[in-house]
Amino acid sequence: MKIFTIGFTKKSAREFFGKLKDPGIKRLVDVRLNNVSQLAGFAKKEDLGFFVEAICDIGYVHLPQLAPTQEMLDAYRKAKGGWANYEKEFLELMSHRKIETQVQRDVIDGGCLLCSEQTPDHCHRRLVAEYLSEKWGGMDIKHII
Repeated sequence: MKIFTIGFTKKSAREFFGKLKDPGIKRLVDVRLNNVSQLAGFAKKEDLGFFVEAICDIGYVHLPQLAPTQEMLDAYRKAKGGWANYEKEFLELMSHRKIETQVQRDVIDGGCLLCSEQTPDHCHRRLVAEYLSEKWGGMDIKHII
């Protein structure tokens, strides 16, 4: 299995969609809780599904069960809760949700997990990819920067 990850922040539409033309990517897997914000620009849900199909010839799916809760996001971003605490809570949330049994492997295989963070180091998309790799085994993870 191969899984990709990407964030859209600080990328132009040209750069973002160009990077999604990797020959191994079959679909964009949106793992954001809120994907309709005006701040998302070209990455708003309704537009994004159209763009990835028209520009990249790949599918689009939104899987909010792979996103943190609003409370977790607020504690991390607004209350400055710290990455270590956020990471611990999010890993517990994925385990509680049993995402490895809730998400079909064929949706993830060749999928590119999308969120807003520019890099994967402090981003839940990396945690999702690593968690599923640990649970399912044998996954190759490629972070697109």
